Amino acid sequence: MSTDCPFCGIVAGEIPGRIVGENDHAVAFLDANPMAPGHTLVVPREHRERLADATETEVTAVFSLLHELAPEIETTVDADGATVGLNDGSTAGQEVPHTHAHVIPRFDGDGGGSIHVAAGSPADLSDAELDEIADEVTADGGD
Repeated sequence: MSTDCPFCGIVAGEIPGRIVGENDHAVAFLDANPMAPGHTLVVPREHRERLADATETEVTAVFSLLHELAPEIETTVDADGATVGLNDGSTAGQEVPHTHAHVIPRFDGDGGGSIHVAAGSPADLSDAELDEIADEVTADGGD
């Protein structure tokens, strides 16, 4: 637990939160500043700043809760779909340094776009550059 982390405060019950789901290693609650009705955050119970800081058990628990809740949230708010993702690090837009995944219900005509717009313009990479990146990730244990 981090004493200055609002998500740790919600998990500990010290800060009010609208909890919508939980398991042994993760908690889901409605975002206090929602992008859409039903916008939900899923966090590991323990303070983990970045995704790589979380244990495999915690990551599994977060994604299990996402898998369980995303369709329920869509049904509850009568959404046409959902954007599910996370911002990993401040450069990626992470505002609270406690790893968290978002379920943002989406509605036809809501003006939002694909998750691809989060990164700006597509990278202009050659096949050779893509191959090199794939080889390096695989060599570093990404297989």
